[in-house]
Amino acid sequence: MSILTIGRRRISPRTAWAAGRQLISPFTSQESSASISQFPWEQTPKSLPRPFPPLASSSSGRAWLHSHANRFQASIKGVPKICSFSGQALDGLPVSRLVDIPLAQTGEGIAECELLKWFVQEGDEVEEFQPLCEVQSDKATIEITSRYKGKVVQFLYVPGDIVKVGETLLKVLVEGFGDETQVSGLTEGHLAKPEVIETQQDKNKICGVLSTPPVRDLAKQHGIDINDVRGTGTDGRVLKEDVLQYAVEKGILEEHVSSAASSKEQFDESENHTNAPDGVRWSYEDKKIQLRGFQRAMVKSMTMAAKVPHFHYVEEINCDALLELKASFQGNTTELNVKHTSLPLLIKLLSMAMSKYPMLNSCFNEESFEVSLKGSHNIGIAMATPHGLVVPNIKNVQSLSVLEITKELSRLQLLAMDNKLSPEDISGGTITLSNIGAIGGKFGSPLLNLPEVSIIAIGRIKKVPQIADDGGVYPASIMMVNIGADHRVLDGATVAKFCNEWKRFIENPELLILHMR
Repeated sequence: MSILTIGRRRISPRTAWAAGRQLISPFTSQESSASISQFPWEQTPKSLPRPFPPLASSSSGRAWLHSHANRFQASIKGVPKICSFSGQALDGLPVSRLVDIPLAQTGEGIAECELLKWFVQEGDEVEEFQPLCEVQSDKATIEITSRYKGKVVQFLYVPGDIVKVGETLLKVLVEGFGDETQVSGLTEGHLAKPEVIETQQDKNKICGVLSTPPVRDLAKQHGIDINDVRGTGTDGRVLKEDVLQYAVEKGILEEHVSSAASSKEQFDESENHTNAPDGVRWSYEDKKIQLRGFQRAMVKSMTMAAKVPHFHYVEEINCDALLELKASFQGNTTELNVKHTSLPLLIKLLSMAMSKYPMLNSCFNEESFEVSLKGSHNIGIAMATPHGLVVPNIKNVQSLSVLEITKELSRLQLLAMDNKLSPEDISGGTITLSNIGAIGGKFGSPLLNLPEVSIIAIGRIKKVPQIADDGGVYPASIMMVNIGADHRVLDGATVAKFCNEWKRFIENPELLILHMR
């Protein structure tokens, strides 16, 4: 039987023909005068020319091969080097290909993301658009989905790793994938379909071994190439025991254990000479924390903001009427799942004040010296979350009712706490409101959220004694506000006038009715 060798693969034409593959057997050799014309027509691929010349001799067979369009160079035992396969007959064969799934561009200016978690395991079958993993940039948390239907072969990163945009996250074996790279008319996928004889080690080097991220980490710790480890798990999966056994065989683990033992002896010896009393063993060790996600974004944004000349304007505002209106909303609400607070009212009244002073709702381009007056009031709300400081914004506040603002604010707060904010929720802000009073403190001095030109910090509303014009003392609910402004764009007079307008609306919230449309 003739054997076709291509690279490391050896293909048995007789077995391929018997298995029903539409693969034309190598033509006659010097030892055998068999030809395709000897096969019954019902078993012969229909894509061959009919009738085709009988191959009674190697010279006539070689001439026919040279005239055929689909041919490639191969090494065949006992036959000439040139042999022919029908490309048309192989068009219907299923093709498998190992596909790299890269980290796509998740947003403008995003260069890298942190891998938070995997939704699949190595060896799992995945469908198109099925979520594969969750990553977090310095702007949002995003799910990466599969573009193909196939089988997960290998993870290249573990949760907590920083992945640059464009780098491969994982490898997926895809069935029915057309390969554009052909070898003289015959694809590599086609060649892999007949009986293929290759070693497990070669297969691992091509596709990557099956193993879990902890096992790969263990191999890295001992400096072991996991492709060299023979897996004893299902489908050749490399287990923890396989890595440890390989380390023992190579003498790596023994060296590691002995070094650890010697370190322990040194530590015990040092402890014997300590002056600390028995039973008292304090350990104060430095700990390094890698900043990720929103915390890393804060480093970048605050570094840029510190270079901008700021000035701050502080004012006290009486919120008695505002609190009465909020209490009225709470007592007359028809939606039980809606919690009314003062913040939605402050946001709506802020939008009304910005309509008169649009310079506060603008962005500055330092390179072109241009100020863009924004038509939409996209008011950002600074939120402290377990994942860091994040500033989602409520879009088009000027067109929303107080109830709609309340619902949107609640939605953003829930998403922020679950680290599920989308890029759309975070981008496009025009001014920022920081409610530090929800945590504590009278007021703060905020830094700009560039390219915005203003930011407002509001403190806690507190009951304090006030002196009336007639000298009487009365209690009042006072809130401190601190407006931070970009002094390259805004001057003190403009900010003071804007603050006075906002204060007038807050102290007289019934003016909302005059501005309703």
